[in-house]
Amino acid sequence: MTDTAKYSTPAIHLGVLDAIRASRPDMAGKHLDIGSGDGNLIRLLKRHFELSSCACDYIDSLMELAGQKVDVVNLDLEPLPYPDETFDLITFTEVVEHVENHRAVLRDIQRVLKPGGLVLITTPNILNLKSRLRFLFFGFWNLFGPLHVSASDKYSTGGHINPISYFYLCHSLHDAGLEPVHSGIDKIQRRSIPALLLLWLPIALLSRRALAREERKYNTVDESNRPIVKEMNGWRMLLGRTIVVAAVKPVET
Repeated sequence: MTDTAKYSTPAIHLGVLDAIRASRPDMAGKHLDIGSGDGNLIRLLKRHFELSSCACDYIDSLMELAGQKVDVVNLDLEPLPYPDETFDLITFTEVVEHVENHRAVLRDIQRVLKPGGLVLITTPNILNLKSRLRFLFFGFWNLFGPLHVSASDKYSTGGHINPISYFYLCHSLHDAGLEPVHSGIDKIQRRSIPALLLLWLPIALLSRRALAREERKYNTVDESNRPIVKEMNGWRMLLGRTIVVAAVKPVET
């Protein structure tokens, strides 16, 4: 894990906590933390909710929480080793950018989540201004740089192989049978505020024009996806460092 990841993790965990409070303030029951790392998210959530937590990760040597067992799973090759409809809460933080097929993993998360259960996902926000400008001038999103061939480090930005924007994350959740109910960020990148003040008007005007074109000419935007598309150029996406999305598994009627 890189130093940058260590410094950013507490803010991301607080963003997850806020998202759970906003979506399910009375959260309780069985919890699965995928990509559990050192166990700090489990520790934080147990202080605020009545949870019985399971940990799942690529390796178990990172865990620092005394007595916490870690189920070792390679998400690129194996399904989650749990029965259907087991968990009330699943946290999937800073992992989706590391996996080869995130849509398959989300379908498996939907399988092990109880009806009415909540899943929290975080991933680097490739749509903030810092990232957009880096892509414009360098061809790589922020935190998604050139990788050494066949030498990916799973626990650093060297393992970031799957940049996913907010829209495509929400689209993947819907396709997996999960309904996004909350979106947020972990923190604002304050150094990007001057750039936002300079670029806000052209972004607003040009994105509105592009949206109208997509609606009228290509028929790619309708009532089902319009709110997500509009949020792509909102201030949170332009300034936020990490996106935090909560989704529920619908209860069948």
